[in-house]
Amino acid sequence: MSATTRQTCPECEGRLRSTDTETVCDECGLVVDETAIDHGPEWRSFEDDRTNPERTGAPLTRSRHDRGLSTEIGHSTRLKGRKRRRVARMRRQHKRAQIASKQERNQVYGFTEIRRIVGRLELPDSLQERACVLFESAQDDGLLQGRSIEGFAAAAVYAVCRTASISRTLAEIVAVAASDESELKAAYDALNRELGLPAGPIHPAEYLARFASKLDVSTAIEREARDLAERARDSGLATGRNPSGVAAACLYTAARDGNADLTQADVASVADVSAVTVRSTYQDLRD
Repeated sequence: MSATTRQTCPECEGRLRSTDTETVCDECGLVVDETAIDHGPEWRSFEDDRTNPERTGAPLTRSRHDRGLSTEIGHSTRLKGRKRRRVARMRRQHKRAQIASKQERNQVYGFTEIRRIVGRLELPDSLQERACVLFESAQDDGLLQGRSIEGFAAAAVYAVCRTASISRTLAEIVAVAASDESELKAAYDALNRELGLPAGPIHPAEYLARFASKLDVSTAIEREARDLAERARDSGLATGRNPSGVAAACLYTAARDGNADLTQADVASVADVSAVTVRSTYQDLRD
């Protein structure tokens, strides 16, 4: 017999008293049942969206200018003739009404560019949210006036990568962005100068996993290169140097010690640095 249908206490055979949250014995105080059953709607499960579309909608997001609260008039193939043309006009006017000012239009364009860059670089969604927040902060401070929106979108992604210690080089951002390197650098300098970004130097070891995967080197060489990167940073050798160049030199040094077939040109090409940078850092590591 369950606790909800039991009439007497299982310990002392006393009378049970039920409230909204629990069932207790009036004689000995034993709590027989304390789990309340909620018979109302449950909105946390999204497994049956196709059969039951009655849900509260998508969560709020900072990567949309309206936080994702806007609605959209969908397309229907069942409408014909005059009604179909009327719904098409309604859809067009509805899209125009979603953007109320030039500032929102710039946000839509900038956020779209940020989402595209983040998707191309396969970065996490949390970084996309932070990049959009940084772009909006720059817009509120008037930093976008007279500058490129594409440059600030790319600079926001690069800035959050720097603050989160995610190894993405400037050349990788420029390769997928709609802006050139000069626009990105100008926007990043403005963000760093006016907003005071906590962007510290990236550890050279953050680049090793991607470089080792592209060069198809063994795990032992990658592990040795990681130890060299830690020693280079602890000794101050990596201070003032390009972290991707230091990572490339550590990987080349570990490959030389492991008798792997790896040239300076191959490592420099993956790290997007010159072979001279790899060679000079390699000699310093040897010394």
